[in-house]
Amino acid sequence: MGLANKVLAGDVRAAARLISRIEDEAPDALAEMDSLYPHTGRAYIVGVTGAPGAGKSTLTDNLIGFFRKKNMSVGVVAIDPTSALTGGALLGDRVRMQRHSTDREVFIRSLATRGWVGGLARATIGAIHVMDAMGKDVILVETVGSGQVEIDIVRATDTTIVVLTPSAGDEIQMMKAGILEAVDVFVINKADKEGTDRLRADLEAMLVAKARRPGELPAAVVLTEAIHDKGTEELAGAIMRHREFLVSSGEMAIRQRERIRLELLETIEGFVKDFVHQLDGGDYLEKLVDELVQGRTNPRRAAMEITGRLAGELNGLKSRGKDGL
Repeated sequence: MGLANKVLAGDVRAAARLISRIEDEAPDALAEMDSLYPHTGRAYIVGVTGAPGAGKSTLTDNLIGFFRKKNMSVGVVAIDPTSALTGGALLGDRVRMQRHSTDREVFIRSLATRGWVGGLARATIGAIHVMDAMGKDVILVETVGSGQVEIDIVRATDTTIVVLTPSAGDEIQMMKAGILEAVDVFVINKADKEGTDRLRADLEAMLVAKARRPGELPAAVVLTEAIHDKGTEELAGAIMRHREFLVSSGEMAIRQRERIRLELLETIEGFVKDFVHQLDGGDYLEKLVDELVQGRTNPRRAAMEITGRLAGELNGLKSRGKDGL
């Protein structure tokens, strides 16, 4: 019985092993994911992002508890910094959310960024698919936080939450970076601190000024005190209202289609990059880089040359009856 079949049967150990294989980019993991893919697309995916220290992990932990009280199964993908020694996640899932570790309906997995640009680990989409195929109702994706909001989370989730704090000092700068256009729910955590009212007023003023499409649901602003589990019900309510809006308006299908499109394009990009690196044992790429350094070609011409070489290689594979890279 392969890992995919065990995952479909709800085997947590098999799911953990498969996600590890995906992280390691093991060839056998691709075949397992091919088997799982038809069973995905049913989970509701919520992204939780924001600056370090805003309380994202505690809020995520509170949301797990809320959804479990509603008898919903939960998956959590926690994107952590990478250890310089082991290449693994610095923060472990048991340390973050220990009280849920014995709940069979909760599956928490930490992933290391491994130097990947942005707030999402390379294996994030794969981990989401695994949890989706397991039958999780809700999947929470918590990003590592890098001092600014990672817009990439929007591409992988249905609803995006950004966690702010009254005293962080960088909320307005983050909003100027375009987050206002991407976020569905704003959370002002540590709402018992000074500056909450001002930040809330600023947010609401900016949301009123924001141009919206007809029928578009305005982003919600929710106050929480995560350490005391205050505001969790209000936050979960805002999440579920956004879900209902997405379904009733048809926006859910549009977002899912766009997510699939992006995943397909990124998969193609990955295949092409891998193939280019393998040409002539890597010498072909290095030759073109040398020519660029010496000014004997330019990036566009070099890219066209690579494209021509790829086309030739693929035609060769086809003529030999091979069906893949």
